[in-house]
Amino acid sequence: MPDFFQHELITTIHDLQTGKLDQLEEMLRAATTDTKIGLVLPVTASDMRAEPFERIVAELVHADYIDTIVVTLGVAPHEADYLETCRKTAPLGDRCKVLWTDGPKVQTLYSELIGAGIPVSTPGKGRSVWTAFGYLLADPSIDVFVLHDCDIVDYDRFLLARLCLPMVDPALDFEFCKAYYARVTDRMHGRVVRLLVVPLLRALLQIFPSSRFLQFLANFRYPLSGEFSLTRNLARSNRIPSDWGLEVGTLAEVFRNTSLKRVCQADLCRLYEHKHQSASLNNKQAGLMKMAIDILTTVYRTLASQGVILGEDTFITLRGLYLRTAQDCIRQYAADARVNGLQYDRHFEETMVDAFASCITTSAEIFRGDPNGAEAIPNWTRVRAAFPDFVDRLRDAT
Repeated sequence: MPDFFQHELITTIHDLQTGKLDQLEEMLRAATTDTKIGLVLPVTASDMRAEPFERIVAELVHADYIDTIVVTLGVAPHEADYLETCRKTAPLGDRCKVLWTDGPKVQTLYSELIGAGIPVSTPGKGRSVWTAFGYLLADPSIDVFVLHDCDIVDYDRFLLARLCLPMVDPALDFEFCKAYYARVTDRMHGRVVRLLVVPLLRALLQIFPSSRFLQFLANFRYPLSGEFSLTRNLARSNRIPSDWGLEVGTLAEVFRNTSLKRVCQADLCRLYEHKHQSASLNNKQAGLMKMAIDILTTVYRTLASQGVILGEDTFITLRGLYLRTAQDCIRQYAADARVNGLQYDRHFEETMVDAFASCITTSAEIFRGDPNGAEAIPNWTRVRAAFPDFVDRLRDAT
């Protein structure tokens, strides 16, 4: 439903249902004569073979305002995976390149970095995104980097246009744009955002009300969305986490490296649907529990790096505050679902909150045992200082 509400720290670009695709794309074609866009598509072999990926490729054929498309193929150990990806992306023509992160050429480059102490050994979306950014940085004509997931069931170019336009329109002045949307089918999805991140941030803000970083995170309507766009400068300057803390870690880097007035979030006007992770309530090494722990430890470590002291009493208080706040959220979600005719399993939501509360304790123990954690992948400024020709050799590896 359209609204006009603006958050305190960042600009919100609403979907007022007045913009049309042909109008947006015409604006994009005019803007990209001087500002080139590079689109990053991180994909696994299984997602590449799923129906949404074929739909995405079919839509992108007509997105002629995109200069370069980098499909970063990971979790794809076989050459057949790479060759199939090349076949499926062939309709996109020469502007599309496939980076096979499990292939021998890229693995050789990773080994060189690892030997120099640069941590790129952990596979995953974070490393795939980082690698694609390096590829695009070798082309000085690319000004804006755009990223979206490849498992979006209801994908069309309207989503892409709204993600790109805030970054390239000459009348605007943003360095980072984060997507948000409604994760709804016949029920509410987005469990980690609704039941963990939102009440967690509200609880943390009661403990640390003056934290500008927490206020910044709380301004995002969907802080875990996998879709964002950013300038070349931020792509070069930001470090990238390699675990499930990728989205929160990216926001932490944006908070550190740019002015908040140059940050926006855009409604992609979708009842957004993609694959769902298993809850894995009894296994903290998988599914949503693993995701929750990675997100929590990323938040703790970011706060600590800003001089916030997190003692044992802090986590005891946080768990209690979180539980009370999450229960209030559940009451709100139940009312929203009821009036909108959605299915709502309140008992299971309560069970999820209890499981997330235990993750607060588990992640606190991980944080205390290792306050620094796994090092984020260094930014490309550092890599290019150590290996000036690395991005050129990365382009040769495609």
